Amino acid sequence: MSIPVLRRIHHVAYRCRDAAETVDWYARTLGMIYTNAFAEDHVPSTGEFDPYMHVFLDCGGGNCLAFFELPNQPEMGRDPNTPAWVQHIAFEVADEAELLSAKAHLQAQGIDVLGPTWHGIFKSIYFFDPNGHRLELACNIGTAAQYAELKAVAPAMLAEWRETRRAPRHAAWLHVPPAEDR
Repeated sequence: MSIPVLRRIHHVAYRCRDAAETVDWYARTLGMIYTNAFAEDHVPSTGEFDPYMHVFLDCGGGNCLAFFELPNQPEMGRDPNTPAWVQHIAFEVADEAELLSAKAHLQAQGIDVLGPTWHGIFKSIYFFDPNGHRLELACNIGTAAQYAELKAVAPAMLAEWRETRRAPRHAAWLHVPPAEDR
């Protein structure tokens, strides 16, 4: 018996209100390719009766984003105890020019977009899909030295957080944008 060797995320699945609308929205706004669907009346893993449509979208890099439409379940909602900004799906784009181009594309479709937001080692924009899922597009801007420093302080930061439940200051430099980003 050994620890599994993971290769990548096979797919991440979320709930949607309307599978066809969701497939169309992700293709139109983010260029994702609809690859396949499963539909059953009974859940294969549990055997329970719960008709569903399960759609898969290729979101690049060998990654799949999937959605379930569940017409017999109560209307979907979100966790009322978790702020809306916490649970989100983040996708990487090549650079800041692509990030800004994507923002303009989304806004041209009437989608409200927040950002770009500076995070020290990446910049990102935020918006919501038609199901209420918060999405992020991010471009990396960090240096090899910055990533190495973050990796080096990560254990101490987690240990301090565990003890105090206060934000450790080991990487406070992440939150001070350069003058051109203020």
